[in-house]
Amino acid sequence: MKYRKLGSSDLIVSEIAFGSWLTFSSGARKQSAVACVHRALDRGVTLFDTANVYGRGVAEQVLGEALAGIKRDSVVLATKLFFPMSDSDRGLSRAQIEKQIDASLARLKVSYVDLYQCHRYDVDTPLEETLEALTRVVRAGKARYIGFSEWPIDRIESGARDPASREVRVESAPIFTIAPRPGTCAVAAVCAIGNFSNRLVAARSRGAHGQVRPGRPRSR
Repeated sequence: MKYRKLGSSDLIVSEIAFGSWLTFSSGARKQSAVACVHRALDRGVTLFDTANVYGRGVAEQVLGEALAGIKRDSVVLATKLFFPMSDSDRGLSRAQIEKQIDASLARLKVSYVDLYQCHRYDVDTPLEETLEALTRVVRAGKARYIGFSEWPIDRIESGARDPASREVRVESAPIFTIAPRPGTCAVAAVCAIGNFSNRLVAARSRGAHGQVRPGRPRSR
């Protein structure tokens, strides 16, 4: 396994991440999911990605159980928020960020995540409110860095200029497909200026992610 530095952070992650969207969303697959996590650990995978919406909390819960007993600083744990968790719980407002980070930590059975990501952009919440709330999460020790997925380019640029998030932002996670999606190269260019990492999510891989960053990979 090869490893890379994630953006401008001090996080060193495996080039291949273990995702939990389809793998963990069903509680009926719990035994197989746990076995997959342990196999990934044996293969040198250190980056594990999930989201509160996967199985409405099931994926986080199963991943937390699978990593129980594993030394916390030996893995990089990432989760996300935005999509509905109930009829009234969705988005990136201050209240939702404060509520959802605590719920995710409880399901994962950890005191912090390494990377807390906005699953999509929230057009109903001012960007400044979202970034301020995420920065408070980091300063409270509940997350080490923040990231985003599938944000419009102009919102990425605005976020990059926001002084509140400058110390904590680290990563973009665009969806990867075989045929290049419109705007993918432009997103990469903006992220390069902001010194974000691009962690590509391969939708067909059903759980495996690729983390890419200019520079030479390191092995260990």
